[in-house]
Amino acid sequence: MRSVLAELARIPEIRHFGRVTGVQGLLLEIAGTRAELAIGSRLELQPRQGPVVPAEVVGFANGRALAMPFAGLEGIGIGCRAFVSGVDPVIYPDPSWLGRVVNAMGQPIDGKGPLARGITGWPLKAKPPPAHSRRRVAGKLDLGIRSLNTFLTCCRGQRMGIFAGSGVGKSILLSMLARYTASDVAVIGLVGERGREVQEFIEDDLGPEGLARSVVVVATSDETALMRRQAAYLTLTLAEYFRDLDQDVLCLMDSVTRFAMAQREIGLSGGEPPAAKGYTPTVFAELPRLLERAGTGAGRGTITGLFTVLVEGDDLNEPISDAVRGILDGHIVLDRAIAERGRYPAINILRSISRTMPGCNADEENQLVGTARRLLAAYEDMAEMIRLGAYRAGSDPGVDEAIRYQPALERFLTQGQRERASLEEGYADLATILAPLVAGSAGET
Repeated sequence: MRSVLAELARIPEIRHFGRVTGVQGLLLEIAGTRAELAIGSRLELQPRQGPVVPAEVVGFANGRALAMPFAGLEGIGIGCRAFVSGVDPVIYPDPSWLGRVVNAMGQPIDGKGPLARGITGWPLKAKPPPAHSRRRVAGKLDLGIRSLNTFLTCCRGQRMGIFAGSGVGKSILLSMLARYTASDVAVIGLVGERGREVQEFIEDDLGPEGLARSVVVVATSDETALMRRQAAYLTLTLAEYFRDLDQDVLCLMDSVTRFAMAQREIGLSGGEPPAAKGYTPTVFAELPRLLERAGTGAGRGTITGLFTVLVEGDDLNEPISDAVRGILDGHIVLDRAIAERGRYPAINILRSISRTMPGCNADEENQLVGTARRLLAAYEDMAEMIRLGAYRAGSDPGVDEAIRYQPALERFLTQGQRERASLEEGYADLATILAPLVAGSAGET
């Protein structure tokens, strides 16, 4: 009841409305309400038949507001009323939302009945916490994946990007992270996902156990650009809600690239000039505003963000990949060549990095990981010659050593989808593999 009363108090006493004066594609021209509108203002379009269509102002031109709808424009024509919503978009989350699947509007789509309504409204476009109020990132987080736990150790409140082309195992890696990561809550945003894969991900990949501690936000690829963009905002809003309940939250988003594409579509429709590869300047302004919302806050709770980036043409230097890599605290690169060899997860250890890892590890752990990286790098440098049989044993002691340890390291980096590996087990297994090498180094010292 208190939340209903709070919502009633937000309703303005006077409702302003304008009228639709033009329709071009999904872009609407609204006249008569210029003084009451600003960028981001919400409208309710009254069609000639059918339900009300929500819309958002994305620009102004020739003294008129330009708006885009959250749904189809069936029934909308010249002269239809556009009522101004005098309140900022908010959501009323509740702990009982765990185990549920919602759309970008926060409405249930899993057929399990209505959602409980929380007391306090949380803004969808909240600002990131001030830098001076954030706690420092600290404490290792067990991701349940052996290669990540050891070579790319993640801390609570860290933000990592998963960079991959299509068909390299990105969705399977996400499902493993959702099931095995040692967090209190998982908030999963499927932005622009294929409709066929949503139910498969929830039932097969996430499973009942993973879903029970998760909230899944879904906006499929056939939905409007505003819905796809808002799904990303809602994902971070729900993560912030659980973080401020002093819980450790795992925030998974697939994918940031589709969020950027939705923002590009909105910007171009509003008349914004294209920049790098057609992406508009607001895309590069919105990315840090979204991603910086993850991380630590002023309280005990944290948001550990793992955001996938769909790399076009396997080019890690394309505009979105380059921008996201500069914002986050590390990157995980999935390599198509590794996947084609049948090793999953197809993580390229040498091209991936966790920026917080050296500070959260003990010296012995850093030395162990450094030794393994040196062996992997030495083998990679000569991999082509080794496969062709052109390398002669004894030519380079370092390469000979790398060849000797390569099969064991390859088995270490391989992990089945239904297999969980703890943080402690990962370091112990790597120490066992490299024990002769480490013991020899200690003896020489």
